[in-house]
Amino acid sequence: MQQLPSDKPFVLAGKTYQSRLLIGTGKYRDLEETRQAIEASGAEIVTVAVRRTNIGQNPGEPNLLDVIPPDRYTILPNTAGCFDAAEAVRTCRLARELLDGHKLVKLEVLADQKTLFPNVIETLKAAEVLIKDGFDVMVYTSDDPIIARQLADMGCIAVMPLAGLIGTGLGICNPYNLRIILEEAKVPVLVDAGVGTASDATIAMELGCEAVLMNSAIAHAQQPLLMARAMKHAIEAGRLAYLAGRMPKKLYASASSPLDGLIR
Repeated sequence: MQQLPSDKPFVLAGKTYQSRLLIGTGKYRDLEETRQAIEASGAEIVTVAVRRTNIGQNPGEPNLLDVIPPDRYTILPNTAGCFDAAEAVRTCRLARELLDGHKLVKLEVLADQKTLFPNVIETLKAAEVLIKDGFDVMVYTSDDPIIARQLADMGCIAVMPLAGLIGTGLGICNPYNLRIILEEAKVPVLVDAGVGTASDATIAMELGCEAVLMNSAIAHAQQPLLMARAMKHAIEAGRLAYLAGRMPKKLYASASSPLDGLIR
């Protein structure tokens, strides 16, 4: 039986992960559903919006870390809700204090409330400051290959181009730009934002992405725990299909069984 080529490990900031699915913690009904969805997904990296979620900055309020313990999961603080570089940098520094010197962060600087599209100018400014300050920066960005290249060259440990606008569930709107980013990639490329269902995640992995980050696709599903399980399998299937290599597309039919040696 022909063996698949050995898969390279998924490594971020020097740590190897088995799961290539990263999920967010917002938009669930309560902390218990958040915990159950994360467990069902098999995710090992969990992203947290520091400006919207209590991870210790509000004593006396429910703390997300009570149900998502840092000794079991890698907590990935993000700067969701930030609209300029200075605000994003302050948020990352706050997260580092709250998480005892934690350096891994997800940077996102948004352009406006309506689209939540990344402001690439402010993103580049913030990334430069954070990298100099010793952070390991994973960065949410547009699907512009030139910007993705610049962010990698300046020292971001992963680039995370959007598939579609945050929370829309539109899937991968521009696979061609994503393919260019992947061809040039010097660091891991993760699809972030726009995934709506399992097939979207599978397509991202089949294109060659190292991983996929999502939140709304699971939290807004009619049955989030089932969708979390579906996403786990979708990521695995997409990665295997990428490693296997799909058959070439053809214009005309090609018989599945050979025609030579047919009984006449």
